[in-house]
Amino acid sequence: MKIDIHTHIMPEHIPDWFKKFGYGDFIHLEHHKPCCARMIKGDKFFREVEHNCWDPGVRTKEMDMTEVSVQVLSTIPVLFNYWAKPEHGLETSRFFNDHIAQCVNHHPERFIGIGTVPLQDIELSIKEMERCVKELKMPGLEIGSNINNKNLSDPMFHPFWQAAEELGCCIFVHPWEMMGENDMTKYWLPWLVGMPAETARAISSMIFAGIFEKYPKLRVAFAHGGGSFPFTIGRIEHGFNVRPDLCAVDNDVNPRDYLGKFWIDSLVHDPKALQYITDVMDENKICLGSDYPFPLGEHHPGRLIESMEGFSALTKEKLLYRNALDWMGINQVG
Repeated sequence: MKIDIHTHIMPEHIPDWFKKFGYGDFIHLEHHKPCCARMIKGDKFFREVEHNCWDPGVRTKEMDMTEVSVQVLSTIPVLFNYWAKPEHGLETSRFFNDHIAQCVNHHPERFIGIGTVPLQDIELSIKEMERCVKELKMPGLEIGSNINNKNLSDPMFHPFWQAAEELGCCIFVHPWEMMGENDMTKYWLPWLVGMPAETARAISSMIFAGIFEKYPKLRVAFAHGGGSFPFTIGRIEHGFNVRPDLCAVDNDVNPRDYLGKFWIDSLVHDPKALQYITDVMDENKICLGSDYPFPLGEHHPGRLIESMEGFSALTKEKLLYRNALDWMGINQVG
């Protein structure tokens, strides 16, 4: 069995909110030829996507080809719309959440859905979180690594974390709006370098702010193998030890003590890196994640895990599906 916790989906037909609301970088699709569509951001071309971005039938066929049992569906980060007016962010979030829930209802044995919420307004986010969990029967949410340049450690998010803990809502943190993105646009550096740093930013800010101390039952997973965090934990710990006046201002617990208290996905593209994160981050806290259907993802989900000669059969089972069930707080699919 393989459960892929990191996959993205979007509806085939998205309202033209740019025209409706009269501002912003809302995304809609122009279906200009079979099996392909242009993503239009505001009124400008953004990128082209194929039908596996929106067609559940195509997805299930490709899942069968790569022996993926279940995909956890989440929206594409460019659709978060955190910059929008709160009421418009809520409208778009509800639209995407209803679409994901519909996909799950049509294929309950193949898909699990996690929602999105308008985190520019915490009260509206908590209400939509409650709807996702209680009405749409979703186990969790996907959120960005920062919200309009505010770290996830910001006090404004504490009620959100508290509500997630109380609802048993798992959280998947995906990098977006990367630090320094506008300064390194050449060579695809925001995606190659910025995303790993952005994920490390999110993890470190939550640790230093004591989020996992205040809300110990939170179940949080971070994309892309935790980004650069696992490979810089020594530096982070050293900084904590030598400059507690700068690092330990909100939490006096050593950052290394949090290894094994949150989840990461397996998307590291390198066997030595996978061996390292399994050693350092705890093999019980790593879940298969592919970033399907995008090119920077693992094109045959789980192949790297399956290829690891040093992993026991039990370790492989944990990474391929058991840990995903633990993160979502569920016993079975469907």
